Amino acid sequence: MFSFLASATQPNALETIKDTFGLHGAFFAAQVINFFLVIFVLKKFAFGPIQAILEQRRTRIVEGEEKLKRIEKQLADSEATTAAAIAKANEDALRLVAEAREGAAAFSEQKSQEAIAQAQQILAKAEAAGNADRERISTELKREFGRLIAATTTQVTGKVLTLEDQQRINEEALSKVGN
Repeated sequence: MFSFLASATQPNALETIKDTFGLHGAFFAAQVINFFLVIFVLKKFAFGPIQAILEQRRTRIVEGEEKLKRIEKQLADSEATTAAAIAKANEDALRLVAEAREGAAAFSEQKSQEAIAQAQQILAKAEAAGNADRERISTELKREFGRLIAATTTQVTGKVLTLEDQQRINEEALSKVGN
């Protein structure tokens, strides 16, 4: 180490360093240029496109999550609407039953029996209509939810799903949402 410092003070110190380390100006400059060219090519043609693809995937995943949240909100809203419709139908049915009972007191026994039977039929129809609406809305939401899950999965994985894959994913997603 001291010999190096001593040689640096000598008049031919630069040449001694060049000879010791095999440093040649033209080769060194070419290596520096090659290094920067490789960096440029990698950044332009490798790292840039990869980062763009990753950003697109992140965006698609975020959009898929937002769609899922909207679907969950719509499902909750439809369940609330269905519950409100059933409650209203039950209130109407109870009101009709009460009115029928009040009217039955004024009429003969035969008329009271007819009014009660009619009120029960209305209650059954209202309940059946409420159940049918709930079933229809639930079926539509499940179908749409399954379609969106399959589409999101197709976009995220980047492959086309088979009918079996779509059915399996739909069943798994619906079982999680159903809980």
